[in-house]
Amino acid sequence: MGGPRIQGREPTAAASLVSDAKALEAAGAFAVVLELVPASVSQEISRRLAIPTIGIGAGPHCDGEIQVFHDLFGLYTDFKPKHTRRYLNAAQDITAAARQFVRDVSEGTFPGAEQTSDLATEARERFRSLLTEV
Repeated sequence: MGGPRIQGREPTAAASLVSDAKALEAAGAFAVVLELVPASVSQEISRRLAIPTIGIGAGPHCDGEIQVFHDLFGLYTDFKPKHTRRYLNAAQDITAAARQFVRDVSEGTFPGAEQTSDLATEARERFRSLLTEV
C-alpha cells in the first residue's frame, strides 16, 4: 500500500488505508507492505493486523523493513530518498575503479602476465609449426 508519494496524509485517507489493510488481510494476504505511509498510520495498521506489516519509508512501527539496495549502498549520486540511510557511497568507488580500469587497459598494464594463461613452451612451439601449414 502506498506509492512514490506519501499516502494517508489526510485523516480520511489515513482511515481508508487502515480499512484497506484490514480488507487485504480478510482476503487472505500473508503480509502488507506499507510504502511512504506516515508513522502513526503504519503504527495503527500494524496494531490492527494479525499479519506482518513491512515498511519502506513508513516509520519504525512495522514488523519489518525493506529498502532498495541502490539507496542503501549509494549507487546513485544525485538521488537519496528521505526514508533511506546511506551506508556506503559505492558510486564513487565504482566510478574510480572504472576510470582506473580504462587507464590500465589504455596504458597496456592490464591484463598482465598474472591475469593471462598461455601454452607450455613445447605446445606453443608445436602450435606455431602447425601455423605454417595453414
